Amino acid sequence: MEGQGPSNFSRRAILTAAFATLAAPAVRAAEAARWFTTSDGVRLRYLDAGTGRTVVFVPGWCMPSWIFEPQIQALSRRWRVVSLDPRGQGESEVPRGGYDPARRGQDIRDLLAHLGGGRVVLAGWSLGVLDALSYTDMAGDGRLAGLVLIDNSVGEGRAPPPRSTPSRFFINLRQRRDVTVRGFVRSMYKTPQDEAYLDGITRQAQRMSVEASIQLLSYPRPREFWKQSLYAVRRPVYYAVTPRLRSQAELVAQNHPQPMVEIFDGAGHALFVDEAARFNASMEIFLSQKAAWG
Repeated sequence: MEGQGPSNFSRRAILTAAFATLAAPAVRAAEAARWFTTSDGVRLRYLDAGTGRTVVFVPGWCMPSWIFEPQIQALSRRWRVVSLDPRGQGESEVPRGGYDPARRGQDIRDLLAHLGGGRVVLAGWSLGVLDALSYTDMAGDGRLAGLVLIDNSVGEGRAPPPRSTPSRFFINLRQRRDVTVRGFVRSMYKTPQDEAYLDGITRQAQRMSVEASIQLLSYPRPREFWKQSLYAVRRPVYYAVTPRLRSQAELVAQNHPQPMVEIFDGAGHALFVDEAARFNASMEIFLSQKAAWG
């Protein structure tokens, strides 16, 4: 990863080896693992680091909070960084239900209530983009200083070409889950990643039931819903995407009143890992110069 010297690499190797065993994950000294209970009684975990104004990260499909470790370590020097394990993900409780956009949006609302007053920057990646937009649809943008949407469609223009046929992906999940998830995880990166790290992500991505994971990929909302939810947010928006979403990014830049748009041409879907230094620098600009904290 960019910017890591030998000592940082060693610490990361130790951390990811712990994740690969599915033991309770080790948390770096600067981080705290905290818990809260949602309004429907589900116990969720989040990582909490730093002090000051708050940015909240929501990971993608079946991913754990610690995938944002590059952001936690860099941004927490100046900001309070919170990274959520959504229900069924990371170390959070794995309930039987609640894997729908309305409940996931409410989970974010419950988290923000738990964190206390004041505005936050809410940052969602992949499925977390839809979770964040589900939150803004139900709660508005009153708690937001800004909204960060990382590499998912927001319903603008034409739908992007699918990465794979959903029905075939669902069949593969049901018939050979580990192989399918392992391949999906590897496809998220364009830069080499440590094997223990990839194995840890893969294992944690299989905590919820197969059918729950499929339900998460089958959100029953039309594309127009996501577009309307985005443009109902009048706070500043940072839309960071890979080239397949370039046309949507250009439309967001034209149509949103306070846009910041960036294309990560050389990165994979987990662009905040592939190009961590660049993404973190952009986040610093957004947090310090664009976000409406007042």
